[in-house]
Amino acid sequence: MRATLPFAFVTGLAATALAAAPAGAPRVPGAPSCPIFPASNAFNRHVDRLPVARDSTRLIATIGASTGLHPDFGSVYGIPYAVVGRHTHRSSVSFDYADESDPGPYPIPPRPPIESGSDRHLLLVDRDACRLYELFAAQHTAQGWHAGSGAIWNLRSNRLRPKGWTSADAAGLPILPGLARYDEAARGAIRHALRFTVPRTRRAFIAPARHFASSDSDPSLPPMGLRVRLKASFDLSGYPRQARIVLVALKRYGMILADNGSPWYVTGAPDHRWNDDALHAISRVHGSDLEVIDTGPGS
Repeated sequence: MRATLPFAFVTGLAATALAAAPAGAPRVPGAPSCPIFPASNAFNRHVDRLPVARDSTRLIATIGASTGLHPDFGSVYGIPYAVVGRHTHRSSVSFDYADESDPGPYPIPPRPPIESGSDRHLLLVDRDACRLYELFAAQHTAQGWHAGSGAIWNLRSNRLRPKGWTSADAAGLPILPGLARYDEAARGAIRHALRFTVPRTRRAFIAPARHFASSDSDPSLPPMGLRVRLKASFDLSGYPRQARIVLVALKRYGMILADNGSPWYVTGAPDHRWNDDALHAISRVHGSDLEVIDTGPGS
């Protein structure tokens, strides 16, 4: 679900004051020379030592304190991505929200992996240029490629979207760096924040988000870009390995509110090697086990 509005209102906390970054940035298979943004990027920073926001209890209650987390990914579902290169054919794309979209062209292969369902995200990593191309509501028509919105990211830069601009996500964020990926789990750790959704958001955003998707100014509603983490005291014993790896990431890096959707839906990339039963254990974690992080002054 999304609403694109002509300008944005910034309020609350900023991710610019997050704690020190880990030594290295994540990378995806097939593009080993390209970081998924610098180690200093908001997605890649530890947040386990940052203070709890004063309005944490209220915000958690609004989203759903008794609602369980839901892994919105697994062996056959999630948001896929593809690695392309300099020889991949470039295509022009028309947009519904052309004034907030990067014109391209986009390196779309003949049979690109498009997310199933209504959002139809299409994510492409150019391993040669270290660029990330993301489309929302992508479809190939008789006239060519069309999408709701699109964004192109330099994977070696922390540059954000212009203030007030959407991306392929309602919050104006990149999608790929917030996905739980099996290759990370297989190595034993997810070293970045994850992406999540809630049903209702505020007409506001906090960095690194750049866009809101609501007309409601109720302060009990979360702004886009809100960052939450799993409480340090939460006991991980008894959780299957794959679920535990996700939950450790939620303690260390947290997750960032990126779009309107179902409550506490945590996003990942599909992979047949995910164990769906193991991931389902994440649903035993409830909103009350999370806390909103105070990431710093507004920007």
